[in-house]
Amino acid sequence: MVYLLLGEGFEEIEAITIADILRRAQIPMQTVGIGGKAVTGAHGLPSLADIAVEDLDLAGMTAVILPGGLGGVESIEASAPAMAAVEYAMKHDRYVGAICAAPTILGKRGWLDGKQATCYPGMESGMGKALMQPGAKAVVDGRFVTGQAPGAAMEFALTLVEVLKDKDTADLVTGFLVYTR
Repeated sequence: MVYLLLGEGFEEIEAITIADILRRAQIPMQTVGIGGKAVTGAHGLPSLADIAVEDLDLAGMTAVILPGGLGGVESIEASAPAMAAVEYAMKHDRYVGAICAAPTILGKRGWLDGKQATCYPGMESGMGKALMQPGAKAVVDGRFVTGQAPGAAMEFALTLVEVLKDKDTADLVTGFLVYTR
């Protein structure tokens, strides 16, 4: 199961795009609300998550995805169960995806040191010793997938499909959406 963490103030374009694309690709995923199932995004869009963070099944997790939005990032970092999910993914060789400001959650802890990565322009100081890829919309390095910003949400989500399933499925979804990569 892929878990997409939603904290108060999450970046709506990123979270909704990721959830939509993963579901179109038929990748088992759930949105996870921090502080309850009802969560509001950075621009006031209310969302009802599939489950609350306390209901995560870590043993069944294949990936954890962290959307940006400064409030959402702060919510993830302040949540013991959310951070436990990220740490579990790290320790058990699961995929970790983070876009926009969210890669700083990983960078500040040294988890991206020596890894190629991207983040929202101007947030590089929170990336530790990551090998930054300026201008890249999505970067894969081992089990890490990082994305640049809201405008890169589609590319980031399709990259997740390639990593979590395969390129053929990503190409099918891309064609259906009439999206050019």
